[in-house]
Amino acid sequence: MNPRVVAANLYVKLLSVYREKTAMFFTIAFPIILILVFGTIFMSQDNIGFHLSVQDLDQTKSSKESIEALEVNGKFKITRVDPAVNATQYVRDNKVNLVLVIPKGLERSLMRRKFFSDFQASATITYVYDPSSSSVSTKIDILNGVLAGVNQELSGMPPFIKSVKKSILTRKYRFIEYFIPGIIAMAVMTLSLFGTVNMNTELRQKGIIRKLSTTPITRVDWILSDMLYQFIIALVSTTAMLLVSYAVFNVNLHINAWLLAFILLDVFAFVGIGMILTRFVKEAQSAAAAANAISFPMMFLSGSFFPIELMPGFLQTFAKTLPLYYVNEGLRAAMVFEDNMDSLRNAAIIGVFAAVVFILGVIATKWEEGR
Repeated sequence: MNPRVVAANLYVKLLSVYREKTAMFFTIAFPIILILVFGTIFMSQDNIGFHLSVQDLDQTKSSKESIEALEVNGKFKITRVDPAVNATQYVRDNKVNLVLVIPKGLERSLMRRKFFSDFQASATITYVYDPSSSSVSTKIDILNGVLAGVNQELSGMPPFIKSVKKSILTRKYRFIEYFIPGIIAMAVMTLSLFGTVNMNTELRQKGIIRKLSTTPITRVDWILSDMLYQFIIALVSTTAMLLVSYAVFNVNLHINAWLLAFILLDVFAFVGIGMILTRFVKEAQSAAAAANAISFPMMFLSGSFFPIELMPGFLQTFAKTLPLYYVNEGLRAAMVFEDNMDSLRNAAIIGVFAAVVFILGVIATKWEEGR
């Protein structure tokens, strides 16, 4: 290995970035845009609320207290519907997905139960809803839980089983702080995989790789300079994402040596995959399509955007075979939970994978492939 040759080739690669300012801007800007969009949507889970239309046919103190409880405990933003309006028609005309109808006689039935021990007395709340809405089932689940508590409080019956929350963390973290490590892992994967695939296929089609065999640069020098280039670009991208996250969302993440370690392992793993792809997929278009076929399932199935617990069991099992899953888990263990043992475990798994695919990629990269 010749350090001067490696440095010269690295300089050429970095100079090409300077010349391709627009492409580099969008390469770095894409993950930042994701952070801004999702971070704005889920600024704080404490502030997430649903709009709920309520039609109060009882118009009593008890029904008013029930609506107030929905606002406080269910975090609903209440819109009151005129009692004279047809609720079904209201859903259709106003494009809402749910109207909660409080029946007439609620307070009277409550008084009979509370003061006269008439346990046959009851009131039926009606949900008038649009089944085509994707969020209506979530609303109904929240409503059922809140109304159960309201029902118990109004009836004066103390609960037999109570619950208390106990977090494993010393402070509460927001959604954006779980989200950023996944975006960092995804962005580094994309940069490394597509950067390697695009560069190698272009140079091979132009015949440059074949000509490299006649120059002083060796295959090791070439691969090492490419690794350093991808690592530097990944660091620039990660730094930009973190700066935006701290400036816009005031995140509280732990920045330590594990971050550099997982970025490096991420680069090794996906540069290795990129080298393997460009060996066996000859055309640039085919190589890009193959890279998409690898990267897109990882983006959406490895937990970068949402927890894998939301997926069916067989997909959860599949997710745990993906290398990006362990980068995501390792970064969250280091940046959110400060769990060094979990970080080490995930680093060991992705490290073994990265070593295997990188060695296979080095073996697959030959100067003669451009002929």
